[in-house]
Amino acid sequence: MRYLFVIIVALFFSSAINAQISVNLNLNLGSQPIWGPTGYDYAENYYLPDIDVWYNVPAHRFYYYEGGRWIYGSSLPSRYGNFDLYNSHKVVVNDRQPWIHDDNYRQKYSSFKGRHDQQPIRDSKDSKYFVNKNHPQHNTWVQQQKKVSANQNSLNRGNNGKGNVRHNAVKQNVPRHNAVKQNVPRHNAVKQNNAKGNGNNKGNGKSNGNDKGNGKGK
Repeated sequence: MRYLFVIIVALFFSSAINAQISVNLNLNLGSQPIWGPTGYDYAENYYLPDIDVWYNVPAHRFYYYEGGRWIYGSSLPSRYGNFDLYNSHKVVVNDRQPWIHDDNYRQKYSSFKGRHDQQPIRDSKDSKYFVNKNHPQHNTWVQQQKKVSANQNSLNRGNNGKGNVRHNAVKQNVPRHNAVKQNVPRHNAVKQNNAKGNGNNKGNGKSNGNDKGNGKGK
């Protein structure tokens, strides 16, 4: 039983971690730079084979080799001042600190040098990229989302109002049930009629007596 409990707990935490990773994957579109390539819902790192430089998406840092070690910064060093990030090829690598094994990746992706076959996020017309705050359509997208949200809230309020009115109308019909109860005395009236009938029957009994009297007279 003890080992079974440990296995169940391990599976629970594994599911929770996988769910968190899934959420992070869905949110990564807003973190990618607008010069990054389209077609990737999640990207951990970009490798730039033209200049042998790495870019870490979550940290927004470039990693480049200088002075015998890897250095990072928010922008490329001056020697890459003429490099066009939008028009160069980027290889998506979802490994942790891949620049540590740069020799392997440099050889693996050397064939991508000089290629200009990717569309940057900035130029995409796909609305899923509008969530990126640096996208040219981001502000327009935000305004549209606000309008949609306002219309939805207004519709919900209207539906709630109609629901309350109809609910009250149902309640107002309740007195009709009481009216049915008021018809009960009519049952008593029937009993009274029966009583009158019994009286008539008694009267008839007397009449029968008279008939008997008449019989004696004969």
